[in-house]
Amino acid sequence: MMATTHALAGVALAVAVSLFVPEAGGLPVLAAAVGGFFPDFDLTGDHRKTLHFPVYYSVAALLAGVVAAAVTTPTTLAVTLFLAAAALHSVMDAAGGGLEPRPWLGQGERAVYNHASGRWIAPRRWIRYDGAPEDLVLSGALALPALLVLDGTAQVGIAGALGISVVYTALRKPLVALADRVVPQIPEDVFDRLPTRVASFIAAYR
Repeated sequence: MMATTHALAGVALAVAVSLFVPEAGGLPVLAAAVGGFFPDFDLTGDHRKTLHFPVYYSVAALLAGVVAAAVTTPTTLAVTLFLAAAALHSVMDAAGGGLEPRPWLGQGERAVYNHASGRWIAPRRWIRYDGAPEDLVLSGALALPALLVLDGTAQVGIAGALGISVVYTALRKPLVALADRVVPQIPEDVFDRLPTRVASFIAAYR
């Protein structure tokens, strides 16, 4: 799924919590948005493995939630929601497509790595691939509660994330088609000078 979908899922979670703790302010919402996006910082590395922990994030979020229930402050709620959103991201990726450059073909068998079992979880493909039309619909559904409840800068940020989602959905397949044409034209000596992680990411299109 799109990074924006994951971030919006975190925000939706935070908005639900804010109904019970309205005095917490905006910090938990921001932390949830960052937590929802955070696992995808491994995009150019070992994607969906290095920073994706469906089990460990969930356990950490549960423990942090116990602390937040005992000592409810904006900080304890922010930590809990960051971890919960990161856990939700990691679990949601198992419902999407695989890691292959063209996941709409349904050829990959790796969705997200489960460090607890030491194996890859197979993609369910309920959301066929990141940027699929159904991914955009999910983003819109997740954004709606925040758009209704939040205001000011937060509301602008949610609307911006939705706008990015629309653009990415429109460009998802054309970008891959463009990469198919451009990447093979990169001279070998230039390719060899690229950082290893970047080269590995691009190599899928060569």
